[in-house]
Amino acid sequence: MTFSNSVELLKFHNVAYTIYAMIIISVIAWFAYNLTREHKATPLVRIPFYAYIAFLVAGGVGHHIFTYNTIPWVSEDIMRHEITPDKTFKIEVENHKFKLPAKMEITKGEKVLFDVDSKDLVYGFGLFRQDGTMVSQMQVNPGTRNDLLWTFNECGEFDVRSTEYSGPEGNSMFVKKAVEVTGCNQGGA
Repeated sequence: MTFSNSVELLKFHNVAYTIYAMIIISVIAWFAYNLTREHKATPLVRIPFYAYIAFLVAGGVGHHIFTYNTIPWVSEDIMRHEITPDKTFKIEVENHKFKLPAKMEITKGEKVLFDVDSKDLVYGFGLFRQDGTMVSQMQVNPGTRNDLLWTFNECGEFDVRSTEYSGPEGNSMFVKKAVEVTGCNQGGA
C-alpha cells in the first residue's frame, strides 16, 4: 500500500482512526453502563484495565509502524542527507511578501528543494492544491536554514501561501498558481 499524496493518506487514516476511536468508546460505554446497574454485568472476557491500555497503545503505535513507509515524504526526510534535488528554488520573504522566481516549473517525479529565507518575521511556506487542500508546508524562521524537500507525484498548478500568523498583513500572503507540475501524460502515467 503506497499513497501518492496527502489526500489519499488522510482518507486512510480517517478510517483507521474512526475504528480505533469506536473501540475505545465502546469499552468506555460498557464500563459506564456497568456502573449504573445494580447487578453488575459479567464480562465475557476479563481484561484488566492495564492490559486494555497496552492493547490500545500497541494498536496505535503498530498502526504507525506498519504505515510509515507508505507515507510518501518519510523516506525523503530520513535519507535527506543523501538526496541531491533535481531543482532548487530560492525564495525570500520580507514585509509580508513572497519574492518568488519568475516561474517554478517542475516535472512530475522531480525532487525539488524550496530554500526559503525570511528577512524579518516568522512566516510559513505552504503549497496548496487548487481545491485548497495542503500539499506540504514549513515554518520559516529568520536567521535559520528553512528548506523543504518535496517530490511532486501529482500534476497541476499549486498556490503558495503563508501558513503562520505574522500579523494582519499576513492574510494577503497568497500567490495563485505559483508552481506548475507537468509530465503526467508522459510514459502512461
